[in-house]
Amino acid sequence: MTSATSPNPTPSTAAAFEAAGSLVGTLDAEIGRVIVGQAQVRREVLLCLIAGGHCLLRGVPGLAKTLLIKTLADAVQLKFSRIQFTPDLMPSDILGTEVIEDDASGGKRHVRFIPGPVFANIILADEINRTPPRTQAALLEAMQEYQVTVGGVRYPLERPLFVLATENPIEQEGTYPLPEAQLDRFMFNVVIDYPDANDERRILAETTTGVERSASHVATGAELESVRALVRELPAASNVVDYALRLIRATRPNDASSPASVREWVRWGVGPRAGQALLLGAKASALLDGRSVPAPDDVTRVAYPVLRHRLLVNFQAEADGVSPDDVIGKLLDAVRP
Repeated sequence: MTSATSPNPTPSTAAAFEAAGSLVGTLDAEIGRVIVGQAQVRREVLLCLIAGGHCLLRGVPGLAKTLLIKTLADAVQLKFSRIQFTPDLMPSDILGTEVIEDDASGGKRHVRFIPGPVFANIILADEINRTPPRTQAALLEAMQEYQVTVGGVRYPLERPLFVLATENPIEQEGTYPLPEAQLDRFMFNVVIDYPDANDERRILAETTTGVERSASHVATGAELESVRALVRELPAASNVVDYALRLIRATRPNDASSPASVREWVRWGVGPRAGQALLLGAKASALLDGRSVPAPDDVTRVAYPVLRHRLLVNFQAEADGVSPDDVIGKLLDAVRP
């Protein structure tokens, strides 16, 4: 493997990098005081956060998905909003609504906009697949453009903005699967699994007492925005960019570089946005580990959460019991840094 190199950073840049790495490490440790175990999940959610993306979190009920994102909001001292998605939820329930009020002094009427729960910094879209596509799409403009439009008027959203949507993978009756275009808006798809025996014992012992576990404020929104800007400034060497490029092109069945597993099991490969997510995720991974330059291994580390919701497997894969994660594993074996 060819190592990534870059010029030595200036003193001011080095100080900013050191401060950002320390801040993210402190944030992870503070979340870990409340969330028992799930180190990989915590890492991937943090990577998505500092890379400026949005996250889709899949896992069965009771695995602390809601607690994780609430703890993150507490630790970063940001406004938190939870939206429980149900079949009868309307777009106005998310974005806000306009009301007509009487002016007591002048006797005239005027229109006033009442902001909805999307006007927050960290938004938990709980069970997003339980609401119809029209309501799901209400989040699209907010996630991509950092604004919402109501009654022809645009309302900017405060930054940072981090949307974390959850899905329950075991109950599919009465749900509305997210369309591919909306799935692509999520930078990461993080899968949360059952804790191991030791962590589960700690959960049982520590959460059934009278002691309340909560996170303290260790960062501000402005500091988080500075970290996000620094992630984008980290240089990516040509071999890292080339590796991300080769990975995304190899996911496309009609591409000459695609391995046999992709041609057999994939119906539709990923687009350029996946490559952008790989590089941003790799830069965030390097920062979290205290390195100023991402390596090809950082791209490999974020390949699963970046690609698993963007790869569309075909009927043959479903008949063979092959999941997107299985395809990604074979892809990483075939496409080496």
